[in-house]
Amino acid sequence: MIKLFGYVMDIGEQMLISGAEVHRVEESINRMCYALGVVRVDVFIITSSMVVTVYTKDGNTYTQTRRVTSTNFDFERLHHLNNLSREICEKKLTEQEIENRLSAANNCKKFPIWFEFICCAVIAGAFTLFFGGNIIEALISLFIGAIVRLSLFFSEKIISNKIFNKFFATVIITLCAFLTVELGWITSVDKVVIGNIMTLIPGIGLTNAIRDLFTGDSIAGLLRSIEAVLTAFAIAAGYFLVIVLGGVFL
Repeated sequence: MIKLFGYVMDIGEQMLISGAEVHRVEESINRMCYALGVVRVDVFIITSSMVVTVYTKDGNTYTQTRRVTSTNFDFERLHHLNNLSREICEKKLTEQEIENRLSAANNCKKFPIWFEFICCAVIAGAFTLFFGGNIIEALISLFIGAIVRLSLFFSEKIISNKIFNKFFATVIITLCAFLTVELGWITSVDKVVIGNIMTLIPGIGLTNAIRDLFTGDSIAGLLRSIEAVLTAFAIAAGYFLVIVLGGVFL
């Protein structure tokens, strides 16, 4: 029972890290624990912590806590974890099969880094066109978008703070945009900057925050909302810093 309980906690933890909303993780843990034969489950989850207590038929009580220090949106892994939780609830898997499937889900194939560069570049260029930019500005946004993803790739290896990484990426975006103006390629940085900044906006995090609030998980919803607001402030601060330093030195 203790080993199976550990697998349930592992699944819930990885779901939370992969970007699942708190309500989904709580419900999945509840269902899996009841499927394993416990008589009561008490679950408390916020964005950075999990506390689960189960009561077995023989009168024993087990509690596990997990500290969640990072979030990395990975919907492919989340899809595998959701399927695994459903099959556990349907009692189709043995203990060894659960362990193997969990390991496979955690090591599922990820997109190569070069594909992420291409996607960030295309998204930045598309947003520049969407907000009224011309073809030249869109092409410049393509190039800057790839540079931004490269800067995030290295900054995430040095500092795990996502808010600071977004701040640093915004500084890179603004500096590159002003450099293209100085070179005479474009006359205004507005469309290029906003096209690239849109790739940094925490849209998924804010959506999950609103969903958590609507499902009654007020603490988790508020924490996610605060994180999204702080990220937005960091993006604004990165742009403002370059503007201020440019006004001082130019």
